[in-house]
Amino acid sequence: LLLNHPEWFSQTATNAVKRNFTLTEGEITQLRAASEPAQVLVGFAAGRIALKGEISERDADGNLVGNELFVRLQGVRGVSYLRADLRSGSLQVTIEPTSTFSMLNELHRAERAGKSWRLAVDVFAIVLIVLSLIGYLIFLSMSRTRLRTAIFLTLGGTLGVCLIFVYTVS
Repeated sequence: LLLNHPEWFSQTATNAVKRNFTLTEGEITQLRAASEPAQVLVGFAAGRIALKGEISERDADGNLVGNELFVRLQGVRGVSYLRADLRSGSLQVTIEPTSTFSMLNELHRAERAGKSWRLAVDVFAIVLIVLSLIGYLIFLSMSRTRLRTAIFLTLGGTLGVCLIFVYTVS
């Protein structure tokens, strides 16, 4: 219901937070020597500012172009972009928080949510499947006259909903 009415959550556009930092010579050396420089850079940036999001598995290595390292963190609450120049030691951090509607949409899809949220969604889906099967078994265990009536009402209701859909959508 809430996802079909985004106007209920109309908010002003959230402004991106942009900050510039300087990496120390030791940090630059650690970044150059690291097997996973993206993780190291995220650690350095997180020590300076609160980041939003996590590194996805496909972005775990970051993107090293010449002497610049780019890292993107994505999450339900927002996205963070990190850009480090390994020559000058500059670190640019851009954090884009999401709106309430976008956060609800992300939680609904559970794509960028954490492992615990995805587990909760999976458990909920399994519970719904089990309850549906139990309802189906109860439906089939009815006496013949009740079963015939229930099937008649179900088919009639389905036909009615389909007709309403066809005539109101088209």
